[in-house]
Amino acid sequence: MSTDTITDRAARTDTPILPVLAERWSPRSFVADETIDEQKLAAAIEAARWSSSAANSQPWRFIVARRGTEAFARIAATLAGFNGVWAGSAGALVVAAYEQAGPEGEPRPWAQYDLGQAMAHFSIQAHASGLHVHTMGGFDADAVSAAFDLPTRIRPLTVTAVGALAPAEALGDETLIARETAPRVRRPLSEIVLVDQ
Repeated sequence: MSTDTITDRAARTDTPILPVLAERWSPRSFVADETIDEQKLAAAIEAARWSSSAANSQPWRFIVARRGTEAFARIAATLAGFNGVWAGSAGALVVAAYEQAGPEGEPRPWAQYDLGQAMAHFSIQAHASGLHVHTMGGFDADAVSAAFDLPTRIRPLTVTAVGALAPAEALGDETLIARETAPRVRRPLSEIVLVDQ
């Protein structure tokens, strides 16, 4: 797949939505010899910062590591299965973590939801500026916590690969190439909307 034909991956929606939402997808093939654009990466983090949160608690925390750094290597070492095969070519890895409790020990029951909103903002801003992201749950959260000496109230939830899109063939693995080029599918609205009156 050519990076010039990214719109070929656009979602076939039942109702028109914003192009940046329809065109966003989660590739695994990143340009391995390209340094990440720092301004675009900063804009994605800034978008996450301005996401909404319960009581404006802003429970999100991020570890941002560029390819070639010790921090990147530490995060990459925690990735599970296929994630460890392809994610190393990304320009950066971003650990998204949340505060399980506030500074005084008060519970933050909506923190994971708030972090999800922040990462949605991150991914849309990144895509709008020409970066691509792929968020992973397959990693060892305890190992990340230990590697970065995180306090117990902060819990890693996901790792996101960020970078410039490369052709699927650059993955060099038939299984990964097949996943990269498979049709995009979603459940029909009739399965996900329980009540619509």
